Amino acid sequence: MTVLLFIEQVLNGLQFGVMLFLMAAGLTLVFGVMGLINLAHGSLYMIGAFAAAAVAGATGSFLLALAAALTAAAAAGALVEMLVMRRLYDRDHLDQVLATFALILIFSETTRWIFGSFPLFLDIPDWLSGPVSLPGGIEYSLYRLAIIGTGLAVAAALFWLISRTRLGIRIRAGESDREMIAALGIDISRLYTIVFALGAALAGLAGAMVGAIQSVQVGMGEPVLILAFVVIVIGGIGSIRGALVGALLVGLTDTLGGLLLPELFKLFMETSSASTTGSALASMLIYILMACVLIWRPRGLFGGSA
Repeated sequence: MTVLLFIEQVLNGLQFGVMLFLMAAGLTLVFGVMGLINLAHGSLYMIGAFAAAAVAGATGSFLLALAAALTAAAAAGALVEMLVMRRLYDRDHLDQVLATFALILIFSETTRWIFGSFPLFLDIPDWLSGPVSLPGGIEYSLYRLAIIGTGLAVAAALFWLISRTRLGIRIRAGESDREMIAALGIDISRLYTIVFALGAALAGLAGAMVGAIQSVQVGMGEPVLILAFVVIVIGGIGSIRGALVGALLVGLTDTLGGLLLPELFKLFMETSSASTTGSALASMLIYILMACVLIWRPRGLFGGSA
């Protein structure tokens, strides 16, 4: 394994991590502020991807596709919050899990009815296609670098929103004591709708951007949702900083583990199954990481902080 290959895989891990952050940030906002377990968050990721693919196919504009993904996912999130979630805030988590699982089935079948069962494809725009030369002679995908830059920019914007704006103050107050801010005259229902729509928009953005490097298909959000839950458990529920750190840890662990462990097992185990054993262990690494973090810090790395 060369140094250039290792650096390229580190960049791939960062790209995977910031994509997970876009998913996990919305999920941790919704759970932290509302105390709501939303299994349908992956469906909002899928909606963003399908909206982007449909608009890009009709207009040829990638920027319009991203705007459509944000709008469609945010609108779907707001409707779900107003029509379904408001009835679940005072219910136990089992009811929330069952209701949001039903939403997964509804969204999946509706998407299949509208777009069919065959995957759609979203092309990378010409101005983001091809490789770019990095220091050290590394050739890396410009589009993947754009995903990394977009994710980090969104992270900075979220930190600013939560810590420096009036809406952020209300979100943090709603996380701490929702009854008190309702008594102060703040419309808690409107705040919840905004938070849910914001989280949905982030998921839709992630789906749209990833849709250009993989096929867009029904059910594509559920595997990512599982990883997003791992991220917020590692980072700490309700923490945007934890979501970012946890997502980068998961992205790098998953990518580098899949690269290094098979090579290490082949180096130290002179058997035909060494590479297979290494690959199997690599697929478990992120869950081993989660277990280690929970043993050390049961509330996650940044549990209880923004």
